[in-house]
Amino acid sequence: MNSLKEYRNCGCGCNSCGDNNDELQEELKDEIRCCEFAIVDLSLYLDTHPNDKKALCLHRNQCNHLKELKDRYQRMFGPLSITFPCNKWRWLEGPWPWEGSDM
Repeated sequence: MNSLKEYRNCGCGCNSCGDNNDELQEELKDEIRCCEFAIVDLSLYLDTHPNDKKALCLHRNQCNHLKELKDRYQRMFGPLSITFPCNKWRWLEGPWPWEGSDM
């Protein structure tokens, strides 16, 4: 299930390990969205086929994979939601969306 180019960055969150953290961040976000979509799609299928063991197993695997992806993203780039425990508000470190752009 590891379709990301995970070896470009060690996962420590520093800026010196990867060639392009912005690209990796977008790849992780895309994979998280795809995994979430697959989980919803499998859930809808399981609503009408609750005894399909293969689909149940795939759903469970996708849920575990999503947790791993989110944990990895949040270790590297900060929280995806307000419910992620952290010691500081990392989004305050960067510029606000309206700062630094020509509007």
